[in-house]
Amino acid sequence: MRDKIQEALKLSKADYTEIRIEDKESTRISYRGKDLENANAVIDKGGVVRCLSRQHGWGVATFNNLDDLKNKVEQAYQCALVAQSNEPIALGYGEVIEEHIQVEMKHDFRDVSMAAKKSLAENYNNILLGSSDKIIDTNSVYVDSFSHIYFANSEGTYIEEERPSVVVAASAIARDGDNVQQSHESCAGPFGFEFVQDREEMPRTAARRAVELLSAKSVVGGQYTVVADQMLAGVFIHEAFGHLSESDFVYENPKAKEMMVLGRRFGKDILNVYDDGTIPGQRGTHRYDDEGTPTRHNDLVKAGVLVGRLHSRETAAKMGENVTGNARAVSYRFPPIVRMTNTAIENGTTSFEDMIKDIKLGIYACDAYGGETMLENFSFSSGHAYMIRDGEIAEMVKDVILSGNLFTTLQNIDAIGNDFKWLAVGGGCGKGNQSPLPVGMGAPHIRIQNVVIGGQ
Repeated sequence: MRDKIQEALKLSKADYTEIRIEDKESTRISYRGKDLENANAVIDKGGVVRCLSRQHGWGVATFNNLDDLKNKVEQAYQCALVAQSNEPIALGYGEVIEEHIQVEMKHDFRDVSMAAKKSLAENYNNILLGSSDKIIDTNSVYVDSFSHIYFANSEGTYIEEERPSVVVAASAIARDGDNVQQSHESCAGPFGFEFVQDREEMPRTAARRAVELLSAKSVVGGQYTVVADQMLAGVFIHEAFGHLSESDFVYENPKAKEMMVLGRRFGKDILNVYDDGTIPGQRGTHRYDDEGTPTRHNDLVKAGVLVGRLHSRETAAKMGENVTGNARAVSYRFPPIVRMTNTAIENGTTSFEDMIKDIKLGIYACDAYGGETMLENFSFSSGHAYMIRDGEIAEMVKDVILSGNLFTTLQNIDAIGNDFKWLAVGGGCGKGNQSPLPVGMGAPHIRIQNVVIGGQ
């Protein structure tokens, strides 16, 4: 494989050329209600060539037949010549790397029979179905994938990397008359089959919460002090702030460029936010991004001040900043674009008990169920929530929608918990028609003053 790739690179007439090939095998099994919805195994192999003409732009060619690789390099080059960039394109510094990265799984899911995987998903589905007579529909999903990635460029880099991923998810829909509620739980990571075994508590939690929400009253709309759990805080920082830190968006959007000025104060001194593609065992972790750049720890907000952003080689050169290892692609069918890896709010010093003890009337918002962001404005629905009354967690409430301005909300974070955790959840991030990209999110509990909550 290496010889074939490097021979093709030598023939390129472009200023810069890279080839990325992916050999992927995956399995998906899902139950919907009592029925097996699908059970399939897929082998997918293909690649992408990117050629850069600095005066014109990028040319891209994808392929499934490796025998045609040399012609695809020429095709990508010809596409680059007819591109129309508004300015010459430069690339940030690219270290020349040679590495072969292999992974070891305790229990390699490729050695597990389809019947055993089906049995796992069926077991979790039966737990959902048997939890309550109010459960009217369920969804139990098992997914695994193993990718062998080859990356090489005309600068001399050559990387081979193995990337495993395994996911289980459980959803329950409960009904009482016209009242219908749902809950979802999942876990995922770059591990073997052992990671998704013995997870019976996951479907139990999803079913129990869906039933509990049937009895919950809708929250009364208004302005509250809100304590967000680790899940909601992690999703918030990813969606509302992380995407604004992706420098292709900043560079191309005048309003974003005006907002995301390095040195601007975003919050109190207690607020620290970072993105780190090197954290062991996280979904967004890879030693190199899809341009062959080493991943690293990137501080975004330090002591409340914006100090960094995320880059590809191209955006780093455009903005005169260092590359950060954040050029990622969801598969070989796409070129890499600027994406988060594992984004988190750094641990704080406040205990959960101290965080709620002085709140006379507030909301403890947990989990995240959908949301929208538009530049600095956001709206998120929590999966479930509880009232806080006189410093104590009280009754469950539903239909809790948090909305506001990102910058005002960040400034209103006045306590950060000492209970940080990474969120090993399934799904993924979407951007530029590339979805779902595995990412990691992490946070402690956070307390936010003066949050507008939609409700009755």
